[in-house]
This record gives sequence, C-alpha cells and structure tokens, in this order.
Amino acid sequence: MSPELITFLMLGGVFGLVLTGFPIAFVIGSVSFIVGFLVFGPTTTFHILYSRFYGLSLNYPYLAVPLFTFMGVILQHSGITKDLYDSLYESLGNLKGGLAVVTVIFGTILAACLGVIAASVTILTLIALGPMIQRGYNKPLAAGTIVASGTLGILIPPSIMLVVYAPQAGLSIGQMFMGAIFPGLILSALYIVYIVIRCALNPSLGPSMPKEDMTVFSAKKVIRLLKAMVPPVLLIVAVLGTIFTGIAPPTEAAAVGSLAAIVLAIAYRKFSWKLIKHACLETLKVSAFVVMIAALCYAFVGIFMNAGSGEVVTRLILSVPGGRWASFIVIMLIVFLLGMFIEWIGIVFIIVPIFSPIFVELGFNPLWAGMMICINLQMAFQTPPMAMSIFVLKGTADPKLGLKMSHIIKGVIPFIGIIMVTLVLCMVFPEIITWLPEKMIGPTH
Repeated sequence: MSPELITFLMLGGVFGLVLTGFPIAFVIGSVSFIVGFLVFGPTTTFHILYSRFYGLSLNYPYLAVPLFTFMGVILQHSGITKDLYDSLYESLGNLKGGLAVVTVIFGTILAACLGVIAASVTILTLIALGPMIQRGYNKPLAAGTIVASGTLGILIPPSIMLVVYAPQAGLSIGQMFMGAIFPGLILSALYIVYIVIRCALNPSLGPSMPKEDMTVFSAKKVIRLLKAMVPPVLLIVAVLGTIFTGIAPPTEAAAVGSLAAIVLAIAYRKFSWKLIKHACLETLKVSAFVVMIAALCYAFVGIFMNAGSGEVVTRLILSVPGGRWASFIVIMLIVFLLGMFIEWIGIVFIIVPIFSPIFVELGFNPLWAGMMICINLQMAFQTPPMAMSIFVLKGTADPKLGLKMSHIIKGVIPFIGIIMVTLVLCMVFPEIITWLPEKMIGPTH
C-alpha cells in the first residue's frame, strides 16, 4: 500500500469509528493494530507497539499528571472555594452582570489551583449556576460563562494538557506553563469585558444584586475578601513560584502543590482519611485514563510515522498556497475540526509528533506554535458533539433550574468567538506567549 492510502485508512478509520461512539482509546488502538498488521506484519507491529508503550511508561514528566490531579481533588473538597466565591460576589454584586463576572474571576482562580476541567466546571455549576438563574440571569449567558470559565483550567497552569503536550513536542513543561499565563489571563479579561458590555447594553441579561442584599463597602468586606484570597494565592505561589524561580521543575512543583493542598485541607478542617482515599481513587482513575489513551495514541503515531504517512501530511500542508501563514492557518483549522469529534488527549498525542516538525520547517517558534494549539483546544471543550465542558455542566446542573442543552450551546458561541480573537492577538503579538518563558530562571523540565 502507498503511504497516501495508509494515511487515508488511518485518519479516515479513526474519524469514522469515533462517530460510532466507541471510546477513543479503543478506536485509535484498533486502527493502529489493524493497519500495522496489514502493512508491517505481526512481528514488526508488536515491536512498534511494545516499544512505544514501554517508552511512554518511563517518561518522567508524566508523573506531574497524577500529582496535579491529586492536588485538584483535595482542593475541590477543602472548603476554600465557597468562601472565596461568596466574598467576590459581595464585592461585585452591585455591578450589572456582576455574578457572571465573579464566576469568570472565580473560574480563573480555580484554573490556577486545579488544572482539571471536570472539577472546575462542576464546582462552578454547583456554586454559580443556581444563584445566577434565581437572580434572573439569562440562561444562555449563565451557562456560557460557566463553560468558558471552567475550561480555562486546561490552559492556565497547572494544566494537565500542558504536561501532556510538552514532552510530545520536546518542549519544557515549565516554559509552557509560563507561556500559558498571559493568554489565559487575556481570555479571562475578554470574557469579563464581553459580559460587562453585553449586560450594560441589556441589563435584563444580568441584573445587579437586589438593593436589599447590598451592603456598604467597608474595611470588613475588604478583609474578608483578602482572607479568602490567601489560600489560592499561597497555592499558586507554591506551584508556579517554584517553577518560575527555578527552585524546582514542574514534576517536583506538583508534589509541592499536593502537599500545600493537604495543608489547606487541614487548615479548613476538611482533612480526613476518607478524603485521602477518595483523592487517591480519583487520581488513579484519571491517571489510568490518560496513560491508556496516551499509550495507544503513541502506538498509533508509531505506525503512522513508520508507514511514511507523516511525510504525506507534511508535504500536503507545506504545499498549501499562500506561504507559511496559510499553512499555519490550515493546521489551526484541522485542530479545531478534530476538537469537535475527538477528546483533547487523543488530538495531542496524534497531531503533536506530526505537526511539530512542520512548525520548525515553517520557521515558527515551537513554544509559540504549541501554545497556539493549546489555546485552540479550548474550543474543543465547547464545540459539540464532543464537548466535555458542556456535558459536565448539563450533568451537574439541578434539573429544577430548567437548563436545556440549547441554552448551553447558544451561550458558548460568543465565548468561542473570543477564543478566536485571542488566537489572532497571539499571532499579531507573539510576545504574549514568549515573553514570560524567556524570563525564567533555572530548571524548566
């Protein structure tokens, strides 16, 4: 079989089988095994699969995945989230759309503490959705705000996606963490600007706090807010501070974050062996899920590249008329379309080994190009049919609130547009991504 036919069989097979509803791990694994068996025979196929599996199991940076997951689960049950949300709402409740603005700010802080999408969206849904709808907020606006804010956790460090992406692309996890900070904060700021402007133009979409609930701005209110901000700030400093200053690389910083999360749970009197057991089980589930998909995708790429399909894709993209920027836009479009049908982890493990050499050949900074893909993948969580954040929100929302899937999809569309605007900003001003990593000190891997 020609490399072109193999490319069509492998990519077409994955795309077609994903639409059947089978889990992505089994789809990718079965396609790689069958095509490998047909092209190379059993001996070579088993060797490629085994060597790829074994190589992945010895990849030290992936230890950060279970550590950050453990940290996120502990924090989810530590009690710091409710106090912080209440304090923020007390401070901004008199602003039109204030509750939605608070949700974005709170989601940004959660993103810097948890790094796990499901946890962030679940917490925001439980804490923010009811109060917004009960206070007369437009349902699409409320739902879109929660989905967009919760999804920031996959971009703002400590993001598991960045931990998975960096080793695949031969990049530093620490530098990717630093490179994600400004794009994440810009997204958050643009979400807030959108909410404030839209609610100013149409106050019925996000009414301000009822007058009877408003309290006079006082030093007591400021102190309560500052007190609520201390735990997340300490945690962010414990993780990102140690990475940026060179005290520890990301994997060890993840261990520091896990310890800090346990200390916070003890301080808030939420610590128990039952909590530790729950966190360990959740960590095992998430880690096993990540490693399973990662190993099978890694094997898929091994077959794909050995069959010469990587060169087929490279030639196709480099031949796009319009120069390197046209080729780059085609890659971004491919990532966006894949995000509608395949989970992010499958996308990362399949496209990164294929596209990374193309970025170098096109003359793009690999760190900048990798971060652009990660920003793009924000949309994968919000674009049906494979929209994890939407499904988590719908599954967590109280049925009594009357939230429909149509409300959620309508609500996320403007936020998807904002992500596209952010991508354009990062194309025009690449320093948004590259400036902070260049200032890093010490070890970054």
